[in-house]
Amino acid sequence: MTVIDISPSVMQFLLAFIVVGPLLGAVAALLPAPPGLKGRNPDQAVLRHGVTVTGAVLIAAIVLAVGFDHDHPATMQATTDISWIPALDVRIHLGIDGISLPLLVLTALLTFLCALYSYFKPPAGPSPKAFVALVLVLESGTLATFAVLDLLLFFLAFEMVLIPMYFLINRWGGDQRQAAAWKFILYTLLGSVVMLLGLLLVGLKSGTFDMVALATDNGRGLTTSVQVIAVLAIGIGLAVKTPMWPLHSWLPDAHTAAPTVGSVLLAGVLLKMGTYGFVRILLPAAPDGMRTFAPYLAAFAVVGIVYGSLACLALARTGAKGDLKRLIAYSSVGHMGFVLLGIATMTPTGVNGALFANIAHGLITGLLFFLVGAVKDRYGTADLDTLAGATGAALYGRAPRLGALLAFAAVASLGLPGLAGFWGEMLTLFGAYSPAEGLSRPAFRTFMAIGAFGTLLTAAYMLIVVRRVCMGEHTLPARTTPATTPTPSAASAPDAPQAPATPGPPQTPDTTPALATTPAPAASPTPGTLQAPTTPGTLQAPPAPQLADVQPYEAAAWTPLVALTVLAGLWPAVLLGLTDPAVQKLLSGGKS
Repeated sequence: MTVIDISPSVMQFLLAFIVVGPLLGAVAALLPAPPGLKGRNPDQAVLRHGVTVTGAVLIAAIVLAVGFDHDHPATMQATTDISWIPALDVRIHLGIDGISLPLLVLTALLTFLCALYSYFKPPAGPSPKAFVALVLVLESGTLATFAVLDLLLFFLAFEMVLIPMYFLINRWGGDQRQAAAWKFILYTLLGSVVMLLGLLLVGLKSGTFDMVALATDNGRGLTTSVQVIAVLAIGIGLAVKTPMWPLHSWLPDAHTAAPTVGSVLLAGVLLKMGTYGFVRILLPAAPDGMRTFAPYLAAFAVVGIVYGSLACLALARTGAKGDLKRLIAYSSVGHMGFVLLGIATMTPTGVNGALFANIAHGLITGLLFFLVGAVKDRYGTADLDTLAGATGAALYGRAPRLGALLAFAAVASLGLPGLAGFWGEMLTLFGAYSPAEGLSRPAFRTFMAIGAFGTLLTAAYMLIVVRRVCMGEHTLPARTTPATTPTPSAASAPDAPQAPATPGPPQTPDTTPALATTPAPAASPTPGTLQAPTTPGTLQAPPAPQLADVQPYEAAAWTPLVALTVLAGLWPAVLLGLTDPAVQKLLSGGKS
């Protein structure tokens, strides 16, 4: 069933435009703007150009999704297959199915929202020309990763995103941006070198680099030893990008230093490339090798779930000087652990849960980084202790709509039923309860129990963040100081503010023995509070100044993510109806 009947040639053009369009737009962004399109200044013109190009790509992705045959989501559609390097049988092979289509639309959506947000709030740094060009190159590489069906093209697209993200962090990032950018590029490049060796091994030993042919062959053309080596080599490169514990240490630094838009794209899109590679390449092409490493992958995944949650709890505690962006970055380590656990089960239930969790994480964590960036802009810091502050600094009181959105994103991230974060984690745990044949059921049920414990830790640190940032921290002295004001003459002297001068204990202690039974000694534990005015209403701190609440451009950028988070939570069949037939086909060796 298709919502709109679109011819195959138009579908091919749309997919090619989605992949190549941002690249052409990046070149155009570096050229001088035509005189009639400059607007108020050249910077505004190039930012508007970014919105236009990403908007056109998003429209093309939506039309592609509308024209997609939803009755056959396991079939590759909108395919283009052109010989590129005949000597190596490398082909420009593009296509989408129910696995790649949601990721394609998610990438186009998040990039457009980032471009829209940047138009109204450009990041501090060099000229916007390079910024817009880098974002468009990043979009092109990411979309190509989800659309190509050739192993070498996949590697090229996989690597294409590294340089733009490096410069986005290094040129437009915050403190420690250079060290974070170098760490990001070194980790991912080293992982990619190993991955390339594994991809070449698979292609040369099987005689083809075509991912569809490899999935149909289902590893029958590769010996078990070759599959094991290939999964180890390719898996390391994919695990770095995911990121899997203990190869995750580049992620918190990169997120903390990156600009808001960079963090949104890094969490919402780039992390999905690693897990997509596991599903698209390793599961169907090297099933025996995956079965060998599945228990270890699951073990690393659940360690990452617990480790990420404990790191978030440590950052969230009072006095830890934890950075809120860093906390959300560590939460991504835990959430991506659920994705890896679902893949490691090698079951349709677990893999579908992993793919659902991928999309949910992109929506929710993308929204979280948008919100944290807005909070940091308003407060000038993302330090949790500063954000919590005193009673008057809470978001609920100073920017109620922003506080409500942050609370919504937090409860969505912790997996509240009815929101998108719930289904992926639940299906992943169900898949771990009954793993694929040949995998140890007791081991995976242990992993399931550890993962379930991780959901409790996730709820704990997210609720702590909501309490501290949205509600503020109430200090006890401000509540107890009114008890120090009563004096023995308060009942008979209406002008109470002068009363402390008459019975005051510091003046003549030996001439006032009758006051020993009065409440005056109660003031001694907090003598510093006696200098404050004695009327209880004036003891509280003055109300903190209001912050700018959600602005119209912020609402425009965030509303689609909120709506899709609710839609996916209430109607999960929208995604599962696409992914399940494609996953069944992959796991069954190309048979629908």
